[in-house]
Amino acid sequence: MKKLLLILAMACFIATGLKAQSVEWKTIEQASKIDTKSNAKLFFVDFYTSWCGWCKKMDKSTFTDPTVIKILNTYYVPVKFDAEGNSEFTWDGTKYTSNASKTNTHSFAKKSLGPRMGFPSFGIFKSNQQLITVVQGYQTAEDFAIILWYYASGDNARYPFEKYMQIFDKEIRPVMNKKLGIK
Repeated sequence: MKKLLLILAMACFIATGLKAQSVEWKTIEQASKIDTKSNAKLFFVDFYTSWCGWCKKMDKSTFTDPTVIKILNTYYVPVKFDAEGNSEFTWDGTKYTSNASKTNTHSFAKKSLGPRMGFPSFGIFKSNQQLITVVQGYQTAEDFAIILWYYASGDNARYPFEKYMQIFDKEIRPVMNKKLGIK
């Protein structure tokens, strides 16, 4: 009996540890149903396509980084969105219907990304689903953690990004690491 309890406890510990080691992605349909009045987190939307090699590289490297995972899971509602998919949902009061095919980009991606369509692209949205900014192109884990923290911490309202980068290592990183529990 004691061995069984020990095995169960270890399985729970391992399962909890594994869950904490990956981004807790939601679909756009799941995220669109979150009550924006009670949601305190920002939305992070990963616009990807099945053919995008840099998207796959980010999935294997950037989105497996412990700091990136912690920031996304703690401060954002992380969403994976197939920019060529057939999703139907309402976002920020606009209904998006299934209009994508292999040669047609989904209207949500078109509206969010605008004329600079490219993949990978990432939308950061306020808790009420209004777009704040779009980040485009492959990002290393180190660079991406800085960008994610800039918006998650509200530092984007305090500093222009150039100034933020100048003070990041000395002033911002210690605060970020403390809040994330990183030594």
